[in-house]
Amino acid sequence: MLQLQTIREQKDDIIIALKKRNIDATSLLNNVLSLDEKRRDVQTKLDGILAESNKLSKEIGMLFKSGKAQEANDLKARTGSLKEEAKTFQDELNTVTEELQTLLYQIPNVPHISVPSGSTDEDNEEIFREGDIPKLAENALPHWELAKKYDIIDFELGVKIAGAGFPVYKGKGARLQRALIAYFLDKNTEAGYTEMQVPHLVNETSGYGTGQLPDKEGQMYHITADDLYLIPTAEVPVTNIFRDTIVNEKDFPICYTGYTPCFRREAGSYGAHVRGLNRLHQFDKVEIVRVEHPNNSYAALDGMVEHIKDILRELKLPYRILRLCGGDLGFTAALTFDFEVFSTAQDRWLEISSASNFEAYQANRLKLRYKDENGKSQFAHTLNGSSLALPRVLAGILENYQTKDGIIIPKVLVPYCGFDKID
Repeated sequence: MLQLQTIREQKDDIIIALKKRNIDATSLLNNVLSLDEKRRDVQTKLDGILAESNKLSKEIGMLFKSGKAQEANDLKARTGSLKEEAKTFQDELNTVTEELQTLLYQIPNVPHISVPSGSTDEDNEEIFREGDIPKLAENALPHWELAKKYDIIDFELGVKIAGAGFPVYKGKGARLQRALIAYFLDKNTEAGYTEMQVPHLVNETSGYGTGQLPDKEGQMYHITADDLYLIPTAEVPVTNIFRDTIVNEKDFPICYTGYTPCFRREAGSYGAHVRGLNRLHQFDKVEIVRVEHPNNSYAALDGMVEHIKDILRELKLPYRILRLCGGDLGFTAALTFDFEVFSTAQDRWLEISSASNFEAYQANRLKLRYKDENGKSQFAHTLNGSSLALPRVLAGILENYQTKDGIIIPKVLVPYCGFDKID
């Protein structure tokens, strides 16, 4: 959430910057400033009434002590009137504050200066590519056919149990999933991230804290009886660890990693591009989250990118990195790098990770602060990345490592899964 002071001081710059997202925020920002002015006016009037009421209360006490009961009672009548006025202004203040908060939630984060303009994912900027795309035999299969051939993932059984988008992993498929999770967590902890196990459901406040609500409400599974949401990513519970928190400046950087299943409704998703593991309602992911000093957050983002590169190099998967354009940038992000692995059998790139800097946007929602060297509270910066999301990594391994004799397991995973081939 953008800070009100920033909007007051930089309204025109914010309007220009949000045009990268193809948004004209002029009217919205003007309404925010108008409501903010009204809120401050009501607050001033309320403060004046409360101050007068407190002053009269002291005078009444003095009069009673002096034996001037009649004068004291006369003033008490005035304090009663002031209390009614205070209640009226407090109710108005609550209403205006709520309206203002609702408007602020509608403003996305301001894109970083390096974010390219654009409307769709076709306008994203490729900034890096690495790895050789393997040449497969003419009869090479996509991963959903390989899964059926070697009986390692059963999509139809998942439909029977839950519905489309909930696959069942079997035998070596399940073991390979477990191996990837353990490998990702080990790589992250070796890089200095503290492993966390967090709830897979969150309350509404947590959803608002990281920006999934109200922006992605329709994409989240909502348990209405308990007013809880199934998490779309570990970013939500892990980052909310710091909600309403003041961290010590000396503790930066704070680095956490966690494995969770993730749940996404993916409403409106259809077509060939969602076949197999390409898009699921439930999938596994290992996440990395950082809380950083504002002066270091972009260096930290570069470090996260290099860390994910290292993992993909060890898996020997061909990949590329995209800098997302304004039209494809997530609502809360200031800058995002997407990683895509090449699916040789599908002849297309599949997104397998993203790394984002939210600057102070989430921290403002979370009320996540630190004390600077002068003892003044400042908002921290938050970052997160997938390290990694399993479905499309697994799809890439199955398709790119297939041979006529079976699917070869990347060497780095063999110690984790206990076998070197699926046949």
